Amino acid sequence: MLMQVPLEIAFRNTGPSEAIKAEIEEEARWLEKFYGRITSCQVTVTAPNGHHRHGIPYKISLRIAMPDRKDIIVNATHDDKKEQEYPTVAIKRAFAAARRQIEDAVREMRGVVKPHPPEDHGRVSKFVADQDYGFIETPDGREVYFHRNSVLDGAFDRLNVGSEVRFVEEIGAKGPQASTVRPVGKHHLV
Repeated sequence: MLMQVPLEIAFRNTGPSEAIKAEIEEEARWLEKFYGRITSCQVTVTAPNGHHRHGIPYKISLRIAMPDRKDIIVNATHDDKKEQEYPTVAIKRAFAAARRQIEDAVREMRGVVKPHPPEDHGRVSKFVADQDYGFIETPDGREVYFHRNSVLDGAFDRLNVGSEVRFVEEIGAKGPQASTVRPVGKHHLV
């Protein structure tokens, strides 16, 4: 499927360049193969003022329309990247950023999102402080091991027996263990 609106390329601070147009057209064709439901793509190439000066990057702006989705917008300029002064490098980086955004949009439209493990709730039931670990008692009475390294934000030393925590449980070599422990309470709201 081809774009409903032909590819639009605009040049600022410089005249049209056939080499740059060819690079953009190639990247746009690849983008269409990558995701065939793109309805339009507008590209603006902004050369540095007095483009003969070295060390000043080109700016590539993309606006890509897709059905049932807000436009994908990329404004690629990386002042700290010396290679960005070459328009072909700037074009490739801008289209790569657009592909990443399109991948995210497609996953979102399909309802595929990175799952976050559910957090359980419990209270610290005991400590073995000199060994840097302890146990969390769950509401159903089970004990889940946790180590200092699994407590977020260095809060291990602030925990006490009875401290409320949220945690992600997983099965370890010796049984249930908390991979992430987050203190909950007056000073530790999640």
